[in-house]
Amino acid sequence: MPDLVPLSVLRSGQIGEIGQLVGAPDQVRRLEELGLRTGARLEMIRCGAPCIIRVDGSKLCFRNDDSLRVLVRTRKSA
Repeated sequence: MPDLVPLSVLRSGQIGEIGQLVGAPDQVRRLEELGLRTGARLEMIRCGAPCIIRVDGSKLCFRNDDSLRVLVRTRKSA
């Protein structure tokens, strides 16, 4: 099984699968409400600070502190 890495290490166009959400329960709940759940597939649209990802057909923008709470398994770009 591939290691989990912070969302912030993905490059533009790279695909990842959410492996774990880290943080206090209210922080994790907020991320889940945005569609970020364990097993969800996402694509890095624009890396950097802030980064933009696509998950479940929606684009989301993350600051560095939020992206570090999302740990992913990397996949090849689509």
